[in-house]
Amino acid sequence: MPNQPSTLVIIVNYQTAKLVIECLKSLEPEIRQASTAKVMVVDNASGDGSADDLSQAIKKAGWTSWVGLIRSEINGGFSYGNNVALRRALSSSRPPDYYWLLNPDTRVHPGALKNLCAFLRHSPQVGIVGSSLEEASGQLWPWAFRFPSVLSELEAGLRWGFASRLLKKWRVPCQMNHQPQQVDWLAGASMMIRRDVFRSIGLMDESYFLYFEETDFCRQARLAGWQCWYVPQSRVLHLAGQSTGVTTPLDRPRRLPAYWFESRRRYFIKNHGRLYAMLSDVVWMLAFASWRIRRWVLRRPDHDPPSYLRDFFRHSSLWNSRINMGVIQAQKSTARSVTAPSFSPHS
Repeated sequence: MPNQPSTLVIIVNYQTAKLVIECLKSLEPEIRQASTAKVMVVDNASGDGSADDLSQAIKKAGWTSWVGLIRSEINGGFSYGNNVALRRALSSSRPPDYYWLLNPDTRVHPGALKNLCAFLRHSPQVGIVGSSLEEASGQLWPWAFRFPSVLSELEAGLRWGFASRLLKKWRVPCQMNHQPQQVDWLAGASMMIRRDVFRSIGLMDESYFLYFEETDFCRQARLAGWQCWYVPQSRVLHLAGQSTGVTTPLDRPRRLPAYWFESRRRYFIKNHGRLYAMLSDVVWMLAFASWRIRRWVLRRPDHDPPSYLRDFFRHSSLWNSRINMGVIQAQKSTARSVTAPSFSPHS
C-alpha cells in the first residue's frame, strides 16, 4: 500500500531487558504485517548489562531489520527516554507519520498496531490514541482519564460516596465501554501520537521524571486543538507494576517516591498557576485527613501508601522550592524503570 502511514514504536528500557524481549516477541507479527513500521528501543543508562542483553537478543532473533537500539548516557526519565528516539526520528529525512509509545511490560494482541493506525488515518482531527489495557489475568482494565482539577482533588481525598456522586463529572478515572470515545488523557503504557502533534507543541516535557508526563502532554495537545481518543479495538496486555515497582495489584501500595509528588506539583503549577495549585493541595489534604479520621472510626482497612499525607504536605506547592532534592535524586537513580504506570496512584 503506497499510502500506508509509517510508524515508529518506541520502548524505553531501564533494567527490564527480559520484559522488553517478550514485548518484542509479541510485536513481531504486527511489524511483519505492517511493512512501514519499525521499533526503537532506548536503554536509559541501565548500568546492569541490559543494553548488551538486548543487542544480543535482537541479533539472535533476527530482528535487526526492524528493531534498533539506542544507548542513552543518562536515565533522564520516561519523557527523556522517549524524546531520545523522537528527536532522532523527527530530524531524519523521512520522519514516521505515527509514534507508538509502548511500555516494556506490555504484550500486544493481534491487530493492536493496525487498529491504532487506522483510527488516526481516518480521523485527521485526532492527535493521540490509546489502547484498551488488560491485566495479567486477562481481565479488562477499562479506564481513561479526565484532567485533574480542584474538584477532582476534593473527590479523590474525601472518598465519600455521596460526594463522589455529586462530583462524578470531575472524577479523574473514567470507565470506558467497548466503543471508541474521546477522553482527556490516556495511560502512557500504550499511546500513539501523530507526527503533527509534535510539530504543534514540541516534545514531551523532560522536567517530569516519571508520572503526570502523559497527562501534561495530552493537555498541551488539547490546547493546540488536537483530540485524544480511547480505541478499545486495539488491545494490549499490561503487567502493571512489573516495570515501575510502585503499583502492585495485590499488595498494599508502597510508599510513593518523592518524584511522584514533584511531578504532580509541577503539573498543577505549570497548567494552572501557583495559587490554583496551592488551593488544590489544601483541598486534597483537608479532604484526605477527614477520610483518614473516618476510616479509623469505621475500622476500615488501610489501603493508602505509607506516610501519604505527610509526604504530600512536604512536597506540596505551599513551598516555594523543591525540598529534599538529595532524596529525590537518589530515588531517581534507583528507580526500577522509566516507564509510566497505568494511572496515577493519587487518582
